[in-house]
Amino acid sequence: MRILRRIRGPRLGTKIMLLGLTLLIVPWFSYRQLVEMERLLIQGQSNAQLLTAEGISTLFNGREDLFNDLPLAIEDFENLYAHPLQGPVRLDGQLEDWGEDMTDNLLRFGSEGAPGDADLQLVLGERGGNLHAFLRITDGDRVFRDPEYLRLDAADHVRLTFIRANGEDARVALTMQEPGPTTAYDMDLNWQYAQTGNPNSAVQGHAIETETGLQFEFRLPLQLLGSSRYFGLAFVDVDDAASRGITHITQTLPTAGKESFNLAVLRSPEVLSIIRGLGYSGARILVIDAEQRVRAETGSYQTMETERAPPNPALALLRQAFDELRPLLHWVTTGETYQPLQSRPEDSDGTADAAISESLSGEPISLRRSVGDSEIIIAAHPIVSRDTVIGTVVVEQNIRDILSFESSALEQVILLSVATLIAVFIALLAFAGRLAWRIRSLRREASGAIDQYGRLRISELHSEMKAGDEIGDLARSVSNMLSKLHQHNNFLENMPRTLRHEINNPLNTLSTSLENLAEENPDVRQSKYLDSAKRGVIRIGSIVQNLADAANLDESLEAEEREVIDIAELLQSYVANCKITHSNCEFVLRRPEHPVYANISDYHIEQLLDKIIDNAVDFHRSNSPIKVHLDYQRDQLQITVANRGPVLPEKAEESLFDSMVSHRGPQNRLHFGLGLYVVRVIAEHHGGFVRAMNLEDGSGVAIVVQLPCVESRHTATSRTANGQSDPILAVRRS
Repeated sequence: MRILRRIRGPRLGTKIMLLGLTLLIVPWFSYRQLVEMERLLIQGQSNAQLLTAEGISTLFNGREDLFNDLPLAIEDFENLYAHPLQGPVRLDGQLEDWGEDMTDNLLRFGSEGAPGDADLQLVLGERGGNLHAFLRITDGDRVFRDPEYLRLDAADHVRLTFIRANGEDARVALTMQEPGPTTAYDMDLNWQYAQTGNPNSAVQGHAIETETGLQFEFRLPLQLLGSSRYFGLAFVDVDDAASRGITHITQTLPTAGKESFNLAVLRSPEVLSIIRGLGYSGARILVIDAEQRVRAETGSYQTMETERAPPNPALALLRQAFDELRPLLHWVTTGETYQPLQSRPEDSDGTADAAISESLSGEPISLRRSVGDSEIIIAAHPIVSRDTVIGTVVVEQNIRDILSFESSALEQVILLSVATLIAVFIALLAFAGRLAWRIRSLRREASGAIDQYGRLRISELHSEMKAGDEIGDLARSVSNMLSKLHQHNNFLENMPRTLRHEINNPLNTLSTSLENLAEENPDVRQSKYLDSAKRGVIRIGSIVQNLADAANLDESLEAEEREVIDIAELLQSYVANCKITHSNCEFVLRRPEHPVYANISDYHIEQLLDKIIDNAVDFHRSNSPIKVHLDYQRDQLQITVANRGPVLPEKAEESLFDSMVSHRGPQNRLHFGLGLYVVRVIAEHHGGFVRAMNLEDGSGVAIVVQLPCVESRHTATSRTANGQSDPILAVRRS
C-alpha cells in the first residue's frame, strides 16, 4: 500500500500524449475498411464475370451445330489448334498479317529450358478452306538444298505428315534452295527421295532468314486432311554443308501413349464472330466444347500498364516500411495471415481445368488463381442443349485494377495517417508543453509566495492573471487568497504594537495602584494576594513586550546599520558580562587567539546571544559549565553554546526555532517560544543559520550559529583554541 501511495502517476504532458495515441484507431479502421472493400470488389467482379459468362452461354444454348464438327474422342490425341484468320494472308514468312495477339498463340517444340538449336515455334490458322502454318525456327547454321543432290534429306527442310481423305498416309517435304518460295514433294517411306520428280503444287510456302534462324509460312487445303484431320509436322536440321548429315529433328508428334498424329482442331469462326461481336474488353473469353476443346477465344486478361512517374524517395521509403509492417498490421486488424501476391505459389492450369470440369458437370463456378505477378478470376458457365451440357463459356479477368486501387488507397491512407499523426502529436506536444510550463510557472510563483517558515513574501501573483481559461481562474483565486492572507498578517503584525499601547496604560495604572495600596495599608504589604497581583502584572507586561519585540524585529534589523567587528573580542566581553549577571553559573569561552571579523549588527548579535544563554542557563545541569566556543573555517564562523542537561526530544529540531513554539515544561509559564525564533531571524538576516542538536554522548544540547566572515586569514580548524578536542562540544545530528 505504501508503494502504491508513492506512485503519483504520469505527468500531464505524458497523459495528453498517451491520449493522442488513441488516434491510431483511424489508420486501423481505414485499413480494415480497405481490406473489406477489396474483398467486396473482388466478389463483385467475380459475380459480374459469372453473369457475363451466363449471358454469353445463353447465345449458344441449343446450338449443337456449332460443336458437332469434331466427332473424335479428343482424350487420345494432342491438339494443334487452328485459329480463324479474319483477313487475307500473304505467304511472305511474316506473322503481322495474321491478326493481333497471334504471337501469344505460338506453341514451342524442342529442347526444354533455354532455347536451343533446331527449336521451333508453331501456330496454325484457318481461312477459306486452307490450313495455314507459321514456323519460327532457331538454327545457327542454315544449309539449303543443292539441286545436284537427289536426296532431299541432305538440307534443312520441313516435313508434313497427315492422312488423306482416302485414308492413305501422306508425307510431304518443304525444301528451299535459298530464302524465298519453298517447293513441296511427296516423299518415300524413308524421307530420302521424292516419289515423283514433280513438286506438290497444293502445298505452297515461303521461307526467310532471320538473325536466329528461319521463318517458314505455308498453306495446304483442308480437304487433303479429310474429316479425321490427323496432322504432324517436323523440322529437320542439317548443319554441315559438306557431310550434309541430319543433326536434329524437332517434331510435333505426340508423346508416348498417344496416337501417332496430332489432331488439328479448328476454331469455329462462327463462334468466334459471336463472342467478338459482344465487344467485351479487358477480359479473355473462351468457348469450350464438351470434349474440353477450345472452339473460340478472344481478348486477354493482361491489362495495359500505364507508365507511372517514379515515386518520391521519401514516399518509397515510407511504403517500404509499411510493406515490412503490413503482415503484423493485417494480422492485428483482421486476425488473418497476410500473404502478398508475389509470395503466393503460381497456379498451373489445374485451377482452370478444375473450373472447366466443374462447369461441364452443369454447375456455374468462379475461382481465383495466380499467374506470374497477376491474380486472375475465372468464371465458367455451362452451355446447355436439351438438358445436356454441350460446352462452357469461360471468362478470365485480371484483378490488377482492384489491387492498383487498393495500393493507391493504401498510399493515401499511409500519407494522411502519418501526416495527421505527426501534426496531431506536434500540436499535442506543443499544447502539453505550453500547459505544463504555465502550470509550473504558477506553481513556482505560488510556492515562492511563502517562505519555509510560513511568512508571506508577496501579496499577489502576476503569472496567468490575465488568462481566460481555468488556469487563469486558479491564478486569480490563489492571488485573491494571498491578498487576504497578507491583510490578515498585517493585522496580526500590528496587533502587538496596538496591544502594547492599549495594555501598558492600564498596566501602569494597575501597578501604581498596587504600590499605593501597599504604602497606604502596611498590613497589605505582606499579603500573598498583593504579591500574586504584582507577578500577574509583570507577566502581562513581559508577554506584551515579547510580542512587540518579535513583531518589530524585522523592521529593526532592516533599519540597523552593520559594521565590521571582531567577533572574538565581542564574545570575550559578552561572556565576561555573563559571569557577572549569572554569577551562579560557570562559563567557559574557547576562542582563537587572532581576530575573527564579520559584518554584523553588534546589538542584535548580543540579543541573539542573550536568547541562547538564557536557554542554556535555564536547562543546564547544576555544577556543570556552559561552554561558548568560537570556531571558523574558510569564509564561515561558528558560535556554539553547549550545556549539559535534558536532551531535545525527537524531531524537536524541526520546530524548535518556529514562532510561539516552546518545549519547556508547564512550570515555565513565562516563556512563550519567541526566544529561539528571534535567534533564527537574526541569524538568517545576517546570511547565516542556526541549528540545535544533542551532544554525542547524550548528556546535553548544543546551539550552533553559523555566520559569514569578512575574510579568512588563517587555516581552518574545527578544534578548540588550545588544540585539544573538547568532549562537551562533541555533538551529533539527531
